[in-house]
This record gives sequence, C-alpha cells and structure tokens, in this order.
Amino acid sequence: MSNLRYSQVTPKSEYLNRRRFLAGGAAAVGALVLPVSTYAGAKLSGVTKSPLSTTEPATPFEAITGYNNYYEFGTDKGDPAKNAQNFKTSPWTLTIEGNVAKPKTLDLDGIMKIAPLEERIYRHRCVERWSIVVPWIGFSLSALLQQVEPNSKAKYVAFQSYYDPKQMPEGKHAGIQLPYLEGLRIDEAMHPLAMLVVGLYGEVLPNQNGAPLRLAVPWKYGFKSIKSIVKIKLVEKEPPTAWNLANAHEYGFYSNVNPEVDHPRWSQAKERRLPGFATRPTLKFNGYGDQVAGLYTGMDLKKYY
Repeated sequence: MSNLRYSQVTPKSEYLNRRRFLAGGAAAVGALVLPVSTYAGAKLSGVTKSPLSTTEPATPFEAITGYNNYYEFGTDKGDPAKNAQNFKTSPWTLTIEGNVAKPKTLDLDGIMKIAPLEERIYRHRCVERWSIVVPWIGFSLSALLQQVEPNSKAKYVAFQSYYDPKQMPEGKHAGIQLPYLEGLRIDEAMHPLAMLVVGLYGEVLPNQNGAPLRLAVPWKYGFKSIKSIVKIKLVEKEPPTAWNLANAHEYGFYSNVNPEVDHPRWSQAKERRLPGFATRPTLKFNGYGDQVAGLYTGMDLKKYY
C-alpha cells in the first residue's frame, strides 16, 4: 500500500492555464474549460496494477477532471473543476455503523491502511449517455466492510456524502436533496468490483472527482458512485437514494447500465466516449456482465431498473 500519509497532502488552491476542448455529440455543443496542469496534491506510491482492469485505453486526464457531475459545485459539466478548487478535504472522517459488530470511525490515514492500493482501469458510464475510462486508485469496498463485520440484518449498504453550504454554495441550485445519499445491496457492495477510490492517474483524487474518498461501481450508471463519502451505514431495508428521491420514475435503486431500458426522456442504446464525438453501442452492465450478471439471476431488470 502507499507510504503516503494523507495528512501530508497539501492540494494546490487553484489550477493554471485553462484551455478549451470540444466534447460534442448530437446532444452536446460548445466548449469545456479544463485544467491543463495535473492535480498538485501528491503521487500515490506503492500502487499495483489490478487484473480487474479493462484493456481499453484510459481517457485523458483533462477530460476526466474537466467534465464532471458534482451538483454541490454546480450543475454544468465544467462547474466542478472551477468551483471545487478550495474544497477542504483534510482533516476528514469516515464513520461506518449500523448492523455491524465492530463500528469504526476512520481518518484518511486510517482509510489508506485498510488494504493495498491498486490501479483499476474501469469504464465509467453516465446516465446522460457519455462515458470515460478511468484509472482509479483504491481498493475493494469489501475490505472495509469485512473489518466492521456485518451481521445478518445487514441487507443493504447506505452511503452519505459530505455537504457544507458554505463550501458548496452551488448546492442550493442542485435540484436534489443534499447531502447526497446512495445505496447498494449487500452482495453488490461485497463484489470485488465495487471500489473505494482515493486517487486517479497515480495521484490523490482531485476535488471535482469526489475527493478525498468516493465509490466506483463500474456496472452501474455514474450517479451510483457517490463522491466525498463521510458515512457508511449497514441497514436492513433498502435505503433512500438522492436521484430516486428526486424522481423515482426516472432513477431506480439498482441503476444498472442497460441498453434495453431507456431513460424516460432518451434512449440508452448508445453512448459517447469522451473526449471524442463518435457514439458506440452501450454494453449491458457496462461490459461487466460476466462478473456481475449472477447478482441479478431471476430479477426482471426492466422492473428493477
């Protein structure tokens, strides 16, 4: 695992020399303002390559860090890169509680010691039909959950993000309930592909990508991969989730990538891989069907969308 203590990380307060690049498509026009310089936090050492990675080439750093959904920092895709620069991510506390034998409260240094850090190149597919391939750095969520020893009543895992209106004033325009809430069924959360992320492209996680700790669930739409996590609670009943609370008709609890189930306002049959213009067929479970389809044996995925 990394020898870096997270308390030693001092992020830059701003990015330099922004430039524009087009990330168009039939439904998207205009230019995006992106940071040219890399995130000046710290390199993560001792990171191993994971066999769970896709063989697809990773999306350029500028596209991953400049085109984001993070409504606490604005609803336009370029807003988070501009508005999250001064977000304070240290000190940070993560609480794990609920139906567990050993609840924990961890700081970032404690989180970094949970398991060896791996780089996993995952496909990331957003419900708005764009996709990227990200070299996330982190470890399986199951490593953390095993330490708290879930009991027989732990059927689901509920997540809560950090929310501070002073640091995130754009949150009042988000149109969703904050703090952001998400959830997984316990077997989904324990699957090796479900990942707690602390970095990307060899560095600590940029603020606009969910620093300092986020989830990556690559077979689900991106809004399931909650950012800036402060609480994990193991619960008996299906937990509320932010977008399901906002509009249950459009955003189901499971939210598996599925070209056969359209969003009520658009088709999900194709996706646009950033930073290019071309579209490509959407893969069921985002291409991870061989690994995760068994989680949903016997389920009607059009009903449980």
